[in-house]
Amino acid sequence: MLFNRSVNVRKENSSPPIRIGVLLSGGGRTLTNILDRIRSGELNAQVVVVIASRPCKGIALGEQANIPTHLIPYKQMPGVQRYSDEICKLLDAARVELVVQAGFLSLWHVPPRYAGHVMNIHPALLPSFGGHGMYGHHVHEAVLAAGCKVSGCTVHFVTNEYDRGPIIVQKCVAVQEGDTPDTLAARVFEAECQAYPEAIALFSQGRLKIDSHNVRVSPSACDKSAASRA
Repeated sequence: MLFNRSVNVRKENSSPPIRIGVLLSGGGRTLTNILDRIRSGELNAQVVVVIASRPCKGIALGEQANIPTHLIPYKQMPGVQRYSDEICKLLDAARVELVVQAGFLSLWHVPPRYAGHVMNIHPALLPSFGGHGMYGHHVHEAVLAAGCKVSGCTVHFVTNEYDRGPIIVQKCVAVQEGDTPDTLAARVFEAECQAYPEAIALFSQGRLKIDSHNVRVSPSACDKSAASRA
């Protein structure tokens, strides 16, 4: 299963739903959002496997949705490479086309065959407020401490450097007077609920192409048809 990052691997309007593997470490809110979008018909996708790095509520959510769900405890693995190998075995077995990190807090090495096929969402506008240790409330606290007037979220492809992968979608959120990390986090998560499904849909339609470190988004079939009629 080798992928070429310079070409689209899915064709727009393909009928089979994209096969998604979800990696999580917490409550599973992002998993719930994705499943809700699938059930509503907004996403042509199927979550075929859920992998957790530690005991968490997200495991129960995966099981309740009748999705094969696995716990691979990060702290019990002898090293990052062994941990990564165990994750990839499950992804390969499930024939995953796109890996979606959903609050996944453990380090794993993305092998070449999954390059350009792993996404993450970060609760700030990268490249600001990213990197090792910048997750959850740590990010929102840093945004407020810096006096930023806007924050937001970033969906990006995952590389083996923290928060350095090519950016796919970003959404802005205003920082309001009197904001706390909790209030800002709540509004940023609302933006995440829009941005992640949008990025997944673009991938499933074959409209994303990685060009050097930039992600190019091709027009949709509807856009192309409208342009041809103009």
